[in-house]
Amino acid sequence: MGAFSFFRNVYDLDTLDTRFTVSSNTPYKAVIESRNDATVASKERAAKWNSRPSSSSKSRWNTSEFYLYYLVFAFAIPSMFWIAYDASKTTHPNYRNYERYLSPGWIPGRKIDVTDTQYRTLRNNIPYLGALVVFHPLLRRLYNVVLYHQRLNQRASFDFGFAIIYLLALHGVSAFKILIILYLNYQVATTLPRKSVPVATWMFNIGTLFANELCKGYKFKNIASLLWVFLSGGLVDESNSSLVNWGGWLDSYGGLMGRWEILFNITVLRLISFNLDYYWSLDRRGYSPIEKKQLDPSSLSEKDRVSTPAQSKDFSFRNYVAYAIYAPLYLTGPIITFNDYISQLRYKPASLEVSRTIRYGIRFALTLLAMEVILHYDYVQAIAKFSPHWAEYTAAQLCLLSYFNLHLIWLKLLLPWRFFRLWSLIDGIDPPENIIRCVSNNWSTLAFWRSWHRSFYRWSLRYIYLPLGGSSFASARNAARSVSTYVLVFTFVALWHDIQLRLLIWGWLIVFFMLPEMAAGSLFPKRRWEDRPTAYRMLCCVGAVINILMMMTANLVGFAFGVDGLRSILAGIFEHFSGYVFLAVACTVLFVGAQVMFEIRESEMRRGINTKC
Repeated sequence: MGAFSFFRNVYDLDTLDTRFTVSSNTPYKAVIESRNDATVASKERAAKWNSRPSSSSKSRWNTSEFYLYYLVFAFAIPSMFWIAYDASKTTHPNYRNYERYLSPGWIPGRKIDVTDTQYRTLRNNIPYLGALVVFHPLLRRLYNVVLYHQRLNQRASFDFGFAIIYLLALHGVSAFKILIILYLNYQVATTLPRKSVPVATWMFNIGTLFANELCKGYKFKNIASLLWVFLSGGLVDESNSSLVNWGGWLDSYGGLMGRWEILFNITVLRLISFNLDYYWSLDRRGYSPIEKKQLDPSSLSEKDRVSTPAQSKDFSFRNYVAYAIYAPLYLTGPIITFNDYISQLRYKPASLEVSRTIRYGIRFALTLLAMEVILHYDYVQAIAKFSPHWAEYTAAQLCLLSYFNLHLIWLKLLLPWRFFRLWSLIDGIDPPENIIRCVSNNWSTLAFWRSWHRSFYRWSLRYIYLPLGGSSFASARNAARSVSTYVLVFTFVALWHDIQLRLLIWGWLIVFFMLPEMAAGSLFPKRRWEDRPTAYRMLCCVGAVINILMMMTANLVGFAFGVDGLRSILAGIFEHFSGYVFLAVACTVLFVGAQVMFEIRESEMRRGINTKC
């Protein structure tokens, strides 16, 4: 295999996640068995996706139209990088405002912008995390040799024991706070009357999100102070209290991550997953879905792993803790349901192959390298945080700084998600990939939501969207109910990210920006344009440009500048006529980019792949 073929495989969708290239109804073992006949496998896959190419799906990559687009790309992409780099030069008037926040870089003559706390934390701890990725699977193998059990018990008992050690190392004495929350949630699922479980689960876990935020992780000193006031009646100065001093002493043993509540949100999703999977399993206690469907339990499809309830004995407290604090996925995910986790403990997924895992690791390393290079040349995040003099930047610089800011947000989230998923793959659990597309390869608001934090999207579908009734726009009444469903879903998504007004605005903006796309789909159905495919494609592309601009606006408000910051940037862009000219040029480039996005998806459809995003 040549270098070009190898890197093509590295960036193939199948390397990223087999869920993108194989139907969720198809057991992956069947795919492996059919590899000897690639033609048959391709035809079967295409049939399963119901995505047979239409007459208009002929490739456009070698047409004169796309050669024109290549020329636009050849000019636009280097210009985009240059404009952002030009705004980051040492000669720029605003450089002195943020220079002190830059750090020494490893590229000669360049400093690096690591002002973002999330990425800086990951970057500084990569050597230790890398050692853990090697140590954890090796320790599991040693455990398996010394104590041999049935596969599920063997893995679950190891995950449970390692989870306790992991919690103590990360959070110190605060590990007991987490275990108390887990215990209370387990009692909600297993002791309350069955009909009360869903409502009680949501109330408890949403209440936990607010309580964690408002009580700032329940500091022992604060708890001791309240107890002291209660016991003494507020008549004695608490500064001399041994109880309060003891609480402060306990807080000093907070482990490697004293503020455990910041990343506990991801655990809340697993707590809800366990409770609702347990609740739904009670409906099927009288029969086995696997036996009823005559399925091979060692070769279940991904859909069956998620939807088939675990056995009643599997909903034990040990398995629950092992799942909720599963070390590779504890801090950032991706999110895997309890049913899927138990199924993969019982039988190793066929999708776990050494060659694919190696390619996935190489892809992660290349992504990390890309992040490092960008941060050495484009000081976007430092400028956004410490250089508020937006009037000193040109319209083009303001637009490109905002654009690259979104890219860096995407990369700083992508890297930990892929790192911890890589660890999970090495350890023998295959969770869903969180991001399928580059942030610049999205034109649909609906598709963007499906492809961004994909495991959370799938979790939201299973536990919120579908139980609320899904969506239908067949009538005005159904449309109103569907919009309400979307608002509820994205309100929870926003609150789950953080309890801040700007994130609530972000969530509601996403819903608001979905409505024009839904309306356009109803007003301009594809079937009415079958005799004018090119005109329909151009019309869709205009809508795509509008969608991209709206998505950029929503995400800049939610994750970058906030409403006031965005308002200042827009004022700077449209202050002069040059801003309008640049916007027209930018829309032209986005139009070309959208055409390429369309063709990428058409190419996938011709291969029998339909990611729906």
